[in-house]
Amino acid sequence: MTGESSEDQRATDGPAPDPRVRAARPADADRIRELQTHLRQPNPELLEYGLAVGSALVSVADGRAVGYLLPVDAPNQPGVHLTELAVAPDYRREGRARGLLSAVIDDATGPVTLQAHPDNDAALSLYEGTGFEVVDRRADAYADGDALVLRRE
Repeated sequence: MTGESSEDQRATDGPAPDPRVRAARPADADRIRELQTHLRQPNPELLEYGLAVGSALVSVADGRAVGYLLPVDAPNQPGVHLTELAVAPDYRREGRARGLLSAVIDDATGPVTLQAHPDNDAALSLYEGTGFEVVDRRADAYADGDALVLRRE
């Protein structure tokens, strides 16, 4: 025993994982589908795939999912690509999206990528605040315009 307190240990190991974040369970599927409706351009087929393979994470409040993140293997490169992130409006500004992002970043063995709409200032602020940088712009990626591609090493 070294005599370090749990606070001392946390200071050397980095922040503790968000206790509100866990792997999605089959019972969360309907709620996650509801949350998906908050996205600019949802991809129901990709969500179903993520639910089937168990890659989705959820942020939980009062025993139910109030946010989710869907990471998938990055296409044609090592790392992880974040395809969907949504938090119910009543639970925003509580650090839930940041907790979901941190869970993936902490477990990633390569770069983490995502894309966001250039007009989504709240999302861009979150991503840049967690170490993502804009590396590309994809023309007409969304029905209403371009997408910014962000990456975190």
